[in-house]
Amino acid sequence: MNTSRRTFLKKASIAAAGPFILPSSVWSAQTKPSDRLGMGFVGMGKQSRGLLNAFLRHDTRVLAVCDVDTTRREDARRRVNSYYESQPGVVSGGCDAYIDFRELIARDDIDAVVVATPDHWHTIPTLAALRAGKDVYCEKPLTHNIHEALTLMKAVDANGRVLQTGSMQRSMKEFRVACEIVRNGVIGKIDHIECSFGPPGVPCDLPAEKMEPGLDWDMWVGPAPMRAYNSILSPRGMHNNFPRWRNYREFGGGMVTDWGAHHLDIAQWGLGMDNSGPVEIRPAKEPDATEGGTLIYDSGIRVIHKRGYGVHFFGSEGEMKVNRGQFEFILGGKTIAKYVKGDRSASLASQLMKVEKGYLQDAKVRLYNSPDHTWDFMDCIKARTKPITNEQIGGRTVICCHLLNQAYYNHQTIKWDPAKLRFAGGTGNNKWLTRDYRSPWKV
Repeated sequence: MNTSRRTFLKKASIAAAGPFILPSSVWSAQTKPSDRLGMGFVGMGKQSRGLLNAFLRHDTRVLAVCDVDTTRREDARRRVNSYYESQPGVVSGGCDAYIDFRELIARDDIDAVVVATPDHWHTIPTLAALRAGKDVYCEKPLTHNIHEALTLMKAVDANGRVLQTGSMQRSMKEFRVACEIVRNGVIGKIDHIECSFGPPGVPCDLPAEKMEPGLDWDMWVGPAPMRAYNSILSPRGMHNNFPRWRNYREFGGGMVTDWGAHHLDIAQWGLGMDNSGPVEIRPAKEPDATEGGTLIYDSGIRVIHKRGYGVHFFGSEGEMKVNRGQFEFILGGKTIAKYVKGDRSASLASQLMKVEKGYLQDAKVRLYNSPDHTWDFMDCIKARTKPITNEQIGGRTVICCHLLNQAYYNHQTIKWDPAKLRFAGGTGNNKWLTRDYRSPWKV
């Protein structure tokens, strides 16, 4: 065991003593290289490449990247170094690259960590970073199971840290305006919501393929059950697609946790349920159905999983439909505002402005306004406040996803207590809350 790993293991056993306050100079207009926020990135796939480009443009210094794939790891290091070489004087020194995230987290000069691994790896490095005194931006879905969500929801405040979940739709204006319309009662009393996001996860049955050099397969599998390599799970080279590991229960939760983590998050926001959740989860009627599952809230409002328009709110006086870059507001059977991608007769901005001026001028409910998801994270690090998709929001949203998946997997109605965050009414099975972790990994 090298020195950095020993240092990490020592630090990981001691929770941060208090909030880590950064000097105001970190965010000044002319930030000195030595004062920039030190950042490390764990997982360097397609999603992380976009996040890396975004954070490089903040007052940060990306000091290290980590990936179990040599090609992705070295590509990320080259991109960071090339970026800084093109801006002499911005930073000094190079970017390091690691296979093991523990070596990255052990560094004292890294203040914040971005976790953009496959879902089954979200919690372990995030938890380690929090306990080592780092703030964390973790991609959605926040966790692989409910036990991990409950653990992270407690760990953030226990360690005095800031966590942003990568559910960036809350930082898109169309979703905020849609939820403000709903929250202010403009479309009347909500009866139900339809969310479209694809099927639940399935057991992995991929055949074994010949292992290629340059990938630490044991580390990629990590806490999941060991299985033979297959390139569908970890495509080699600098691919430009989102790998299909997310379809398999061992590593993800299908589209229920993938896109569901986005759209169910907006349903929660529109209902004002960020501190609560559903009380009953019903499976589809047919045992092998991949849609039709329903979340039921204490108010009687139903959130129905079915193919449709992203997120579709149905009220007694109208409807609100919203998706990325698309928006439709219907009141009294009349379309008030509408924009679909490719429409040259209008713009999304103009339609949102029409709705704001006509229906939200004197709104009593104003929602958290974040024009940019990574900026919001950086601002909250400075202020030591909770960001727009903090651990409580990201945690409760992913719990909705996991409960819906369990209803599909087991074809059972589940009662849930959102205040105590546990199964209720004699339903459910505590084994569904967690997984069997492959040694030496555990949560």
